[in-house]
Amino acid sequence: MAGLASDGSNPDVSLLYDINGMAKAAPPWFDRVMEFVGEYGVMLGLVLVGLGCWWSIRRRGSLADAVSGLAALIWAPLAAGVALLVNIPIRGFVERPRPFKDHQGLEVLVAGKTDFSFVSDHATLAMALAVGIFVAHRRFGLAAIGLALFEGFCRVYMGVHYPTDVVGGLALGTAVALLLAPPALALLTPVASAVARSPRGAVLVRSRRAAERRPMAETVGMPEPRLGSGENDLAA
Repeated sequence: MAGLASDGSNPDVSLLYDINGMAKAAPPWFDRVMEFVGEYGVMLGLVLVGLGCWWSIRRRGSLADAVSGLAALIWAPLAAGVALLVNIPIRGFVERPRPFKDHQGLEVLVAGKTDFSFVSDHATLAMALAVGIFVAHRRFGLAAIGLALFEGFCRVYMGVHYPTDVVGGLALGTAVALLLAPPALALLTPVASAVARSPRGAVLVRSRRAAERRPMAETVGMPEPRLGSGENDLAA
């Protein structure tokens, strides 16, 4: 299955050269910035968006929404891990070399990439995290999805992936995070509910100020797991 894009007339290769050509035209300092962003920066940004989502969820809405939101946030990194595991046999089956091994003249910003190219681990990881955040909160999720898409662009810009490697990774991350979300939330919502019932763990689920606004009207039970929580989320 190697060689999904070996012909220079292939749109996949043409787009690779077009995007990677920006790296050749850019000043060296900008390429270094893109290298850092593509390898680490976007992932750090996704972590910060996830933390912002958690902070927002615990300060707003009902207790049931907070529990459901926390369960979805727990699912986000788990979905990313599952997606990366699913990608292992895919890479071994396709066995697609990195683009710089088959095509001359690419500006490769990160040396030492010797594993297979399809699909992109970075794109898979980023989109699985982003979709998991989207399940928890729509507004933060859209920001995370934007970061994941930019991650895909960075991987092609850096010369380490074909565009279809990125598209495949984005699709794989989305599929795993969405298709497995219902059973995952069915398992994780009771866990989040148990954390909310514990004296020390309750603050992780809901802020004291939010709890004081409805101190006696709610009890921590076993809320129905759902995709999202609160007025800004997927369930709205």
